[in-house]
Amino acid sequence: MFDEAHKVDHVSKVISNSLSIASDYDADINKIYVIAAYHDIGLQQGRKDHEKHSSAFLLSDEKLKEWFSADELTLMSEAIEDHRASNDYEPRSIYGKIVSEADRDLDYITVLTRCIQYGIEYFADYTYNQQLQRVYEHLQEKYGENGYIKLWLNTEHNRNSLSLIRTNLASADKFKSDFTRIYNECKKQALSADFDG
Repeated sequence: MFDEAHKVDHVSKVISNSLSIASDYDADINKIYVIAAYHDIGLQQGRKDHEKHSSAFLLSDEKLKEWFSADELTLMSEAIEDHRASNDYEPRSIYGKIVSEADRDLDYITVLTRCIQYGIEYFADYTYNQQLQRVYEHLQEKYGENGYIKLWLNTEHNRNSLSLIRTNLASADKFKSDFTRIYNECKKQALSADFDG
C-alpha cells in the first residue's frame, strides 16, 4: 500500500544498514532489528506524523511484550519517533541515531529516482519543467549545504554519499541530464503500469 520509496525492499535495507552500523556500537541487535522493522509502518496512516504512528504501532504489539520490558519498548518507540530526517532534534538514544543513520538512503541516483517517482505519483499534472524545479528545490532543501538532513553518527559511507549528492546538485548541467534520463524512464514505467492495470 505504500509509495515506491517505502516498499518491503526499503525496510529490508534499513534493517540491514542498522545491523551493520550497530556492530560499531554497544547496541542490542534484537532491539535494533525491531526498531528498523517498525520504523515506517505508520505510513499506513499517511506520511504526516508517520513516525508517531509507527511508535504507537510498536507499543500496541502484544507479541513484543513477551520479549521486551516496558522500559525497552519505550526506548524502542522513542528511537522510531526520532528516526525522521526532518526532525530538528538529536535522537534521544544510540538506537535512534543508528536507525536514523540507516534510514538515510543517500545514493544519489536512488534519491533522485525516489523524488521523481513521488512527483509523478502526487503531482501528475506538473509539466517536465515544473517537476524539474520541484525535485531540485526539494533536494536542495533536504540535502543541500544548508539542508535539513542531519547525520548523527560518523559513518563514512553516508558522509561520502551526501558529499556526492551536493556535488551533483551544484552542477546544473549534470543534474538536469540525470533528471531527464530518470524522469523519462519513470514516466515510461508509469505509463506501462497504467496500461497493464
